[in-house]
Amino acid sequence: MKKHLVTPIGLALGAVLLWTATTGTQGLQLPGGDNPTMYRVGGGHRDGPSVFPRSNYTQVKPLVEGEVDFKHFHTYEEATAILRKWEREFPNLVEVYSVGQSLEGRQIWQMTLTNKQTGRHTDKPAMFIEGGRHSGEISGIEATLYFANHLITNYGKDPAMTKLVDTKTFYVKPHNNPDGASVYHYTAQTLRSSVRPMDNDGDGLFDEDPGDDLDGDGFVRQMRQFVGPGKGNATVDKRDPQGRLMLNVPMGQGEYLMFSEGYDNDGDGRVNEDGIGGLDLHRNYPENWRPETEASGRGWTQGGAGAYPLSEPETRAVFDFLIRHPHIGVVQSLDTSVPMILRGPSTSKSEESVFPDDLVYLKKFDAKGIEITGYPWAGDTYWNYSNRGRGGAAPSPDAPGSPLFGHGPDFGYLYYGAIWYGNEIWDGGRLPEADADGNGQSDDLERLQWLDKNRPGKNDFQPWTKTTHPTMGAVEVGGWNPKFWSQNPPPEMLEKWARNEALFNIYLAEQMAQVKIVSVNTKSGADGATELTVVVTNEGALPTALEMAKRVKIVREDSVAIDFAASQTVTRAGQTAGGGGAGRAGGFGGRGGAAPDPNARRRTAEGIGWLKPGETRTLSWTIRGAGPVTVSIGSTRGGTDSRTVEIR
Repeated sequence: MKKHLVTPIGLALGAVLLWTATTGTQGLQLPGGDNPTMYRVGGGHRDGPSVFPRSNYTQVKPLVEGEVDFKHFHTYEEATAILRKWEREFPNLVEVYSVGQSLEGRQIWQMTLTNKQTGRHTDKPAMFIEGGRHSGEISGIEATLYFANHLITNYGKDPAMTKLVDTKTFYVKPHNNPDGASVYHYTAQTLRSSVRPMDNDGDGLFDEDPGDDLDGDGFVRQMRQFVGPGKGNATVDKRDPQGRLMLNVPMGQGEYLMFSEGYDNDGDGRVNEDGIGGLDLHRNYPENWRPETEASGRGWTQGGAGAYPLSEPETRAVFDFLIRHPHIGVVQSLDTSVPMILRGPSTSKSEESVFPDDLVYLKKFDAKGIEITGYPWAGDTYWNYSNRGRGGAAPSPDAPGSPLFGHGPDFGYLYYGAIWYGNEIWDGGRLPEADADGNGQSDDLERLQWLDKNRPGKNDFQPWTKTTHPTMGAVEVGGWNPKFWSQNPPPEMLEKWARNEALFNIYLAEQMAQVKIVSVNTKSGADGATELTVVVTNEGALPTALEMAKRVKIVREDSVAIDFAASQTVTRAGQTAGGGGAGRAGGFGGRGGAAPDPNARRRTAEGIGWLKPGETRTLSWTIRGAGPVTVSIGSTRGGTDSRTVEIR
């Protein structure tokens, strides 16, 4: 049985926890009435759920309870309360709903943000943005909330933000993976995956060897043990007079052994090799999915891929919502911590898999993203991400790429035909501003010296602290803060990153296609007919369909329609609409002598292909019969527009 269950609290609650795990109520933290100092991960391993000491991080505490700020990290509970608060305070703009349940049964909350008085959310160009897919990459949650907060709080004040909310729809989901984020927010565990139990070390056990917070500071850091000269694999970096930095050296050339903080729970000679979960929700999409193992030993595999594409409820919730909302043309799914303006493709270079016309837009957005955010890198996952930092800004074009399978950005472009970015925010504590020698990057010593000067007394780096290991005896624990430095910024540094990312996403939103009726003109024609001329355009900076969207048939061609009375006829290019032919009064005469219902309406629509940015089309009809006529343009990803004119 896993060690976390043999603590007194684990023994006392074991039966209760196992019962809740089998009755479908698993997943929430232990109620305070049982033991508010402990936290349960509902799935656990084969012997039942896991119970961990609960951390009380100041980094997840708001400055003022109930008020939004971006100087702390929002838990699932607080983010849900914020969404509900926005819904109460801005009922004409915000609607909150669940798009599914997580593995442990938490509702996956999402918000629709648009001005309801200017049209239905499905009749407008739409953007989808989410954070928190990878459990520990919680900065994405903050950037998602910042984006929504910026639009909401500036609505009615900033003309540009007001126009966006009036004319576009935003689907905002802060927590893609609420189970994993909650483990990260409330315990010392660091994880990337969902919490589905996995056997990461092949011993038949599940999640049995996670990290251990030996010194009780709430973090799983590094651990060193002094073993004497010539017996270790690490030595003290003498450049730092305080002795905080360690250098890895070949075994037998150092005086210390280095480990991750913890101990060998399962007795296999390894430390912390099978922590919580291991399944990667960002490898679970259907496009180019590959299994974790294959039979030949010669094919491609993908770690963390899951049992099959969309096996995980969190990924399935994204897929299902997007497929049922094809009017979404731009997607942003946020991670940490490279930082990079990141997109697909993930199994080839852009030039090999992206239509040339589409790549023009992607490269334009890449460049603008770097300009807005200051990130050092932008481009595709396969080649640009794999070769970032190699050879400066322009690595050799012959450098190999590295494929990822089942990746969200590939699904987004190759399957869904949308602009899909999966940006990485925060720089992992690499701090360009700490680059004292001007060589283009800071090393650990420069960062420590920068922290000594600019953030004294903070918890970014812990000096080596003596503690007692249950099997090794005297050890020391220290190093970078794994949660609020290495993987995410300290709260005091968070807002800049969240804001810059939000500004890029606002820029993307402003590029979306937007169809519009420019003019509707009438003039008298022969025999009392009226000539109706309509000019339509795409005001956006994106076409109404990417070339890939056309290829995969995710969007229909744009169309212009006319709604008219049953007593009227509408003719274009020699065709008569309304159900009648030549010689039939109003198109409906001769049916048992009954006169047409003057209140009935008919509709004719004509496909016009897909509008490029700034492109206009002119269409003309001949109308006979008086009454109102409504002209409308509809585009899957460019929205809708309509005008009504009176034919006399």
